[in-house]
Amino acid sequence: MTTFKLGRRALLATAIATLSFGAPAFAEEKVLDSIHFLIPGGAGGGWDGTARGTGEALTGAGLIGTASYENMSGGGGGKAIGFLIENADSNHDTLMVNSTPIVIRSLTGVFPHNFRDLTLVSGTIGDYAAIVVGKDSPINSMADLLAAYDANPSKTAIGGGSVPGGMDHLVAAMVMEAAGKDALGVKYIPYDAGGKAMASLLSGEIAALSTGFSEAVDLAAAGEVKIIGVTSDERVDAAPDAMTMKEQGIDTSFVNWRGFFGAPGLPADKLATYQAAIEKMYDTPEWEAVRTRNGWVNIHNSGDDFKAFLEDQEKTIGDLMKKLGFL
Repeated sequence: MTTFKLGRRALLATAIATLSFGAPAFAEEKVLDSIHFLIPGGAGGGWDGTARGTGEALTGAGLIGTASYENMSGGGGGKAIGFLIENADSNHDTLMVNSTPIVIRSLTGVFPHNFRDLTLVSGTIGDYAAIVVGKDSPINSMADLLAAYDANPSKTAIGGGSVPGGMDHLVAAMVMEAAGKDALGVKYIPYDAGGKAMASLLSGEIAALSTGFSEAVDLAAAGEVKIIGVTSDERVDAAPDAMTMKEQGIDTSFVNWRGFFGAPGLPADKLATYQAAIEKMYDTPEWEAVRTRNGWVNIHNSGDDFKAFLEDQEKTIGDLMKKLGFL
């Protein structure tokens, strides 16, 4: 069984019905004056959107006074991590956003650091993965995809928008492995952009596409694809007709989390303040508006829960990458 556990305090996105009225409960309770968000990538990416959306909700709800942002691209995220570590004493007011790649890229040596070199603040949101096929494909379920694979493995390629050994590849391999297939036998074709991957899917060059759930939802809503499997434990409200892998007898789950880290040696009282601000944020309509707008799922695991989650993910990803020959 391949499972990425979300921690005891995982919160699913079910609060909207009770939070859609009235003033935010904590609007008058400012937790701290300011947060500076360090973003390891460029403007417009997932890290950027997560940091700015979180800052928008925290300031809008009155939980913090001001939020500032700094984009620091380079080294697959390693430049920002190194900066935070090397300037730890002067960065107590800084939170760095990151996600699953901090695990993958530290395992492969893209940068020398890993999550243990930072102060773990809180996992915040997540995006499940999905396997999709073209709208006119004869494949309508994971059973259909597996049958096509059994009939002709070399003609049943799965594409993705990441390099071999990247997240889309690992998800495809994980799903096929959990379905009883040899991950090494799965033909994976990488693309450097989602548009190219989609064109290849629609042209029949690949049988299926491994992608993020939020992206898959948009494509399905536009009538471009059919979602044949989602790596969540339960169906997701944004696409209630899309079956989970587990519903189809494939015992695996995966979430591309995003969360926040502080500098090493962050004082305990400062860490507790950051965690309190993020925890209270979930109970505000300002956050619900940001979350809904971005199609995020609430996944809250702070402190020891966050550490246990990351260690579990590191082991699962590491074992799979070793099998695939990337470690």
